[in-house]
Amino acid sequence: MKKAETPAKIQQVEIKGNANTYDPRRDDTASKIVVTNEEIKRYGDTSVLDVFKRLPGITVSGAAGRGGGEIRMRGLGSGYTQILINGERAPAGFSIDQLSPDVIERIEILRAASAEFSTQSIAGTINIVLKKSVQKAQREVRVGVGKSRDATNPNASLQMSDRRDAMSYSVSANAMLYDYDRQSPVEESMTTPDGRLTMLRQTRSRDKGNPYNISLAPRINWNGEQSGTLTWQSLLAASRNSYHGDAVTDTLLGPAPLYDLRDTDSRGTNALLRSDLNWVRSLAEGAKVDVKFGINGMRNRGTWREHDDSAGLRGRDAVVLSRTSERGLTSTGKYSTPWKTGHALSAGWDGGYTLRDDSRIEDEFFPRSSRSVQSDERYEATLKRLALFAQDEWNLTPRWSMYLGLRWEGLETTSEGNTFATTTNRSSVWSPLAQTLYKLPNSRDQLRLALTRTYKAPNASSLIPRRFTTPNNSQTDPDFRGNPDLKPELATGIDASYEHYWAEKALLSASVSMRRIQDFTRQGLILENGRWIQTPVNDGDAVTRSVELEAKFPLSAVKKGAPDVDLRASVSRNWSRVEQVPGPYNRLDQQTPFSSTLGVDWRAPGGKLSAGSSFAFKSGGPVRINRNQSGYQSVRRDLDIYALYKFNPKYQLRFAVSNLLRQDFLDDSLYTDANGTQRRTRVFPGYAMARLTLEARY
Repeated sequence: MKKAETPAKIQQVEIKGNANTYDPRRDDTASKIVVTNEEIKRYGDTSVLDVFKRLPGITVSGAAGRGGGEIRMRGLGSGYTQILINGERAPAGFSIDQLSPDVIERIEILRAASAEFSTQSIAGTINIVLKKSVQKAQREVRVGVGKSRDATNPNASLQMSDRRDAMSYSVSANAMLYDYDRQSPVEESMTTPDGRLTMLRQTRSRDKGNPYNISLAPRINWNGEQSGTLTWQSLLAASRNSYHGDAVTDTLLGPAPLYDLRDTDSRGTNALLRSDLNWVRSLAEGAKVDVKFGINGMRNRGTWREHDDSAGLRGRDAVVLSRTSERGLTSTGKYSTPWKTGHALSAGWDGGYTLRDDSRIEDEFFPRSSRSVQSDERYEATLKRLALFAQDEWNLTPRWSMYLGLRWEGLETTSEGNTFATTTNRSSVWSPLAQTLYKLPNSRDQLRLALTRTYKAPNASSLIPRRFTTPNNSQTDPDFRGNPDLKPELATGIDASYEHYWAEKALLSASVSMRRIQDFTRQGLILENGRWIQTPVNDGDAVTRSVELEAKFPLSAVKKGAPDVDLRASVSRNWSRVEQVPGPYNRLDQQTPFSSTLGVDWRAPGGKLSAGSSFAFKSGGPVRINRNQSGYQSVRRDLDIYALYKFNPKYQLRFAVSNLLRQDFLDDSLYTDANGTQRRTRVFPGYAMARLTLEARY
């Protein structure tokens, strides 16, 4: 009897091992990179932006540690990379900084579009999946503090989960304060065509603030077996900001600005709610239905006070009161079923309705002339969208799989206000999609190919013809006004990649891609009634190309008996050309030409101590925005280190230092015409931040 039982036990262990070896990056027909919760938490980050800067093929704009940056794939700027939360577009007004890494279960990076998700993804899609799984009762508390020369960042989080019969729940709560006091000098100059300097101004600028964020992410699951699974998940986030800034301008050469001293105070609050109810039921013969209904809302309130002086006398007092609210409904659904032999067919919908109310009351007083100007601008915008899709994935042979998808997406935006005529913007896009995966007979090498049709829709702020003014208006500091006639940018793309899995957890990959963009949107600059105004316009076509290389492997794959070390590296090179902008440097105005990452993780024998380091590089250089405007993108170098010590299974201490190289960030803009070149340069000093976090599980 004992001999008969032995094979059964061996077979059970083998089946479990096979289930755990599933790798979505290697096995899914649609190309996907999955970043695990362990990788997300490794450096103890309080901002999800710091997580993304270390990922292959991903760059983050802006200065290190200052927030407000954008996540970019293929180096492309605002709006080209689609950001999803649980498979749905993040609501307007949502800042990625509001999302704590502690509430994230995994991050999915999709380089090529699929019909199930919106095809507003010219560069690609990043899907942030909030924590779902509940395996057992768990409590986790994290308390930490970060400190740099110009900022302090205390934070805390609580994770709770439990399961009882068919019911399970999880709750994530996070709180963070960011207290900063920074300087960022500005220099303005004017140079004639023959190189003579005719104007030079230097501004001493200082910014102080103490914003804090709190978030709550509850989730309840109920498994009804025959009736399916019902899940309620919500995200609530609130922030409050108190800010003071002052700037003093010294004119060393040439004419002085209209105002040479500025003192600013602002107070603001922001609240966000997103709540979804999701029902999933398995049907006969392997079919499944997945339906989700959601509500979302956002409210923003702000007060902005500004005092501008000229030659020691008060020249302008301004008070701005702003209120924004947004509420919406969403619905998605998918029916999937096996179809014929080896086919997985699915079809569904994705719809939403959003109503946005915005008001801005401004009161300006000019003491010298006793003149006052009041404005009361209000507008209401509605956004309606509906998408229908169908897709099929099937295995032609054990080594060759195909994916075909088709998505139709329609958008309608209507804006009406008391300072402009009612405008309606309608657009619709058909997106045929195809992807294929071929595994070579040696089982180590595989090839991928994808053909896509994607687009970028203009956001609401770019469509509304409302003007936002600047006190010292100039070519390099213009007003902004939206354009209601903007059309979507349409892109046809191709992606190809080669992947080599040469050992366990060891990967070498190379990928290339190209996108041809129609109706490219660039920033135009016009002079109207004596004031410079920047406005977006559709202007011709653009082409972008990318090459990405990636390697990751444990050191043991190279040398037997080597220490427990994991190595990873990536290199990305991007090119683009805007046809209607004269060269040189006529690439997309926010594209990163070159980026790379290099990382190492080490674990000591026994598992109590682990440590690692990550270096991320992002190149810059000159860029031509239009015939007269150009700029300079700053280089960014991020060197981070971490160490984790586990006292016991319940307590561990994490130490990390970010921006060890203390890289400064440069913001540079130029305007050139027959009179010469006007230039505005702002420097954001960089400082290293040390972070210490105590983590407890019970």
